[in-house]
Amino acid sequence: MRKLKLYLDTSVISYLYAPDTPEKMIETVALWEEIKTGKYDIIISDLVFEELDLCFEPKRTFMNDELDKIEAKILAKTTEISELAKSYIKNGVLSQKSFSDCRHIAYAVTENCDFLVSWNFKHLVNVNTIKGVKIVNAINDYKEISIISPTMLISKEEE
Repeated sequence: MRKLKLYLDTSVISYLYAPDTPEKMIETVALWEEIKTGKYDIIISDLVFEELDLCFEPKRTFMNDELDKIEAKILAKTTEISELAKSYIKNGVLSQKSFSDCRHIAYAVTENCDFLVSWNFKHLVNVNTIKGVKIVNAINDYKEISIISPTMLISKEEE
């Protein structure tokens, strides 16, 4: 059976250290432990690193150190990604202010990921965005992508 291919946006990595939101941090760390076992094919983009560079120390160093602990394919920006991201904006999926979020979606879609994993409920993990992305992807001959939170991937022990 093939491994699921996950695109991780910046929020997932950011919540590896987020003591102000312990529930999300605990779930993110649990997922990260599964990722470190090689259970998934992990995809991240140069955009993730651009966004991480904006974080303050010591969190920035911590997140980069955590990224060194996993195997991931790192994608670079292409014209195809930019054009697809613009198509999401043009079709009203998100506003121009959320162009970076559209780029995250485009990276995941063009790489044929099974899931885009994010804690960004405002712009990514919500019904309107998911519905809009589905329509734009169909118009542009891309496959569907599922946009989910880390919670949906964590293996739960039988209670």
